[in-house]
Amino acid sequence: MLVNDDETLMTMGINSRKMRIIGNVISSLMTAAVISFTGVIGFVGLIAPHIARMSIGNNYKYLLPASYLIGSLLVLISDTIGRTIFSPVIIPVGIVVSFLGVPIFLRQILSEKGYGLWD
Repeated sequence: MLVNDDETLMTMGINSRKMRIIGNVISSLMTAAVISFTGVIGFVGLIAPHIARMSIGNNYKYLLPASYLIGSLLVLISDTIGRTIFSPVIIPVGIVVSFLGVPIFLRQILSEKGYGLWD
């Protein structure tokens, strides 16, 4: 239903804004459930393609290798930050990845053209 424009949904009697909010909340809860079972690797697998798409675009010839590279760099940088920021104490990689990845997901949810809350 979200693929249709607002006028089509209105003629069907569906409140498009309410439907988008409900869809985003449900997808966020489903994502949280998956991440709670899979951990940091699952989250990196979700966030790396979004970062690659924002930086490279939709050219799939380069998108998949860029996702691999960005995912591995994200884990490597997060591990380095976690080991060095409070030197004797090691912060788990998942916490650092979450701090880096959550703002990117929020940006995607709130501003993606045609699919976000604030169109």
